[in-house]
Amino acid sequence: MSAAGPLFPWLVTDLDGTLVGRDLRIVARSADALRRYRERGGTVYIATGRNEESAGRYHRDLGLDTPMILYNGARVVDPATGRRLLDLRLDDSCLRNAVLPELPAGVGAVGFAGENAYALRAAPALADYARRDGITLRTDAPAEPLTKAMLIAPAPPLNGLAALVAERCPGVRLLQSEDTYLEILPADAGKGPALRWLTEREGIDLSRVAAIGDNPNDIDMMTAVGLGAAVGDGHPETRAAADIVVGGCADGAVADLVDRILADGKPE
Repeated sequence: MSAAGPLFPWLVTDLDGTLVGRDLRIVARSADALRRYRERGGTVYIATGRNEESAGRYHRDLGLDTPMILYNGARVVDPATGRRLLDLRLDDSCLRNAVLPELPAGVGAVGFAGENAYALRAAPALADYARRDGITLRTDAPAEPLTKAMLIAPAPPLNGLAALVAERCPGVRLLQSEDTYLEILPADAGKGPALRWLTEREGIDLSRVAAIGDNPNDIDMMTAVGLGAAVGDGHPETRAAADIVVGGCADGAVADLVDRILADGKPE
């Protein structure tokens, strides 16, 4: 570490399963570590699949004023003004016409437009999703184009759903954000591309950024930066792609990364 601050002056963290535990609270040890990191001159960003409402409460709890990477990189928002700095749109016609009618029983679909979430196809699993994310699912039709859509299965695996969407909607990007969540995004969306856009906007090299996540939707972000960390109890593909693997989420995975950055900023 130099006198000017950490070697990695930006730290970008996923929320669920990384900074936020199963109790839907920020892990206390990780929150304390991010506070220390900021006191040493570091800047913290969050990158999540959640929307403004759902992610905003964690952003406020951390006392951050940095832009939020939302919807797995389909949108970047200035929390102070609500202005969308980056706002990609999904062509959802094939989803509505060719995917939703073919979904297996029990699979629900959620669409995100504006700052709202809509139940595109009802299923029992949607209630647990809405409770976990702390959002209300509207049942009317979205008034503007979708930013992203998500298929929620009652149980893994998601291979069949991914194959269905890839066949019917070849112009979209598919990401797995949880064992039962298949996210459908604009083709050029992703946490990695959104972070690259943000660093170019702010004039910082990606090699000076550290990022941490737990699921495959975090891999393009982790592999784009100077130091990519995987949560120890995260997805095997994510752990395999990381520069370092830290402890489990509940044990303070983000704190482990902060400790390494503040010690010397280099992977072991």
